[in-house]
Amino acid sequence: MALEIKRKEGESASAFLYRFTKKMQQTGILKESKKRRYVKRNINKNKRREAAIYRDDKKKEVIKARKMGLM
Repeated sequence: MALEIKRKEGESASAFLYRFTKKMQQTGILKESKKRRYVKRNINKNKRREAAIYRDDKKKEVIKARKMGLM
């Protein structure tokens, strides 16, 4: 995506900057670049499985503690 904005004759720097920022927001270039800034790595299958087991165990501990009146 390319955005080309030229300064109009007699246009002040602040007016040009305002017009430029408005165009940037409308095109969505800035939003897209921020989204691509950090790439989230995929977690392998074993890590996901271990995390799910851990969450399940913790959930069971909380339920047990609530039944015993500890929470």
